[in-house]
Amino acid sequence: MSLIDRFFARAVQKGQLTVIHHNGRTMEFGAPDPAIAPVTIRIGKGVEGKILRDPSLGAAEAYLDGSLSIEQGDIRDLLWLVTSNNRWEDGTGNLDPSLLRRAVSGVVFRLNRINMRRRSKRNVAHHYDLSDRLYDLFLDVDRQYSCAYFTDPSNSLEQAQSDKKAHIAAKLALKPGMRVLDIGCGWGGMALYLHEKTGAEVLGVTLSEEQLKVARRRAEEAGVSDKVKFELIDYRDVTGTFDRIVSVGMFEHVGPPMYRAFFAKCRQLLNADGVMLIHTIGRAGAPGVTDAFTAKYIFPGGYIPALSEIARGYEGMRYFMTDVEVLREHYGHTLNHWYDRTVAARDAIVELYDERFYRMWTFYLAGSMVAFFNGGLVNYQLQFARARRGLPMTRDYMVERERELREPARTDFMLQDG
Repeated sequence: MSLIDRFFARAVQKGQLTVIHHNGRTMEFGAPDPAIAPVTIRIGKGVEGKILRDPSLGAAEAYLDGSLSIEQGDIRDLLWLVTSNNRWEDGTGNLDPSLLRRAVSGVVFRLNRINMRRRSKRNVAHHYDLSDRLYDLFLDVDRQYSCAYFTDPSNSLEQAQSDKKAHIAAKLALKPGMRVLDIGCGWGGMALYLHEKTGAEVLGVTLSEEQLKVARRRAEEAGVSDKVKFELIDYRDVTGTFDRIVSVGMFEHVGPPMYRAFFAKCRQLLNADGVMLIHTIGRAGAPGVTDAFTAKYIFPGGYIPALSEIARGYEGMRYFMTDVEVLREHYGHTLNHWYDRTVAARDAIVELYDERFYRMWTFYLAGSMVAFFNGGLVNYQLQFARARRGLPMTRDYMVERERELREPARTDFMLQDG
């Protein structure tokens, strides 16, 4: 049995994987499992070595260039089969890159994760300044490009994203007239929602020129550009004080060396009774490194933090950590919706870019999806307060306010005044 056959035999025991080698030799691995769809792949010459050196990046790049093709199933089926056999909680490590590759990746990661200002803007532009049309094809109508909140896994993407905004707004304990800073505001959906539902005035900041254009246009069309404003500015350059700070899906781009600077700046921007809510992807386990595929093709400079790293970022700054929530599979369900919509829009995406880009995007979505269902990724919602009595003593207010926000007849902020 060849080295690659031994690798597959070790990595796949549940579910059935058929591998057709470049010389026509066919091997089957694993055993049928009703929960795992069977997959057949064909691998070209040289692919074996790439997979053995770094299973994730090697398979990804082979899939991108067409030297690994899927003849039964699709890329989501393949990644689901492999990761179902190598779940994070089982600690098998069968998909880890070689020791040498890990050492090299670690050095590169440490050099790249110092997210200084010029690099920050370039990194953001790499991903978020893609065509507006692309995001329209797979996101919900409000363009929420972050983990949705599924009160029921069968909910639509639109419902789950609306529920996410209500979930976050409830934790912010907003009142009419409060000033809110939205760090990494995306296309403006969260900022517009917070104003609509609570009457708060919001400043959204972004480093993406494309996102800024859309966000400003949306505020103007809604007739609230005097209350919901957007700026192309690094959060480190924001001035003034705010009652609340919210940041959804931005902390992944800060980088561990800058965590203390981030929390120090946010504390400076919060007034004495201020509250902050951070929504970020996180590691369920210890600190690590960004996988090579994501760093190279999707989020250069991005890093998903462990909870311990976030804690080191704010400890000693006299924040009160007032609430921690761990969302485990919510992003997995979100990504499944995005993947389905991307596949349905294949022709349009290939026309926008090319076949290779489409393969890269589907690999990214499918790989991210299995990382939340089978891997070691979760979402953290972390709430901080500057004042001991800045929030109610119990979490009951969150539940009550979220219920109000999710009931259409009671969402007008004027109702808060009785």
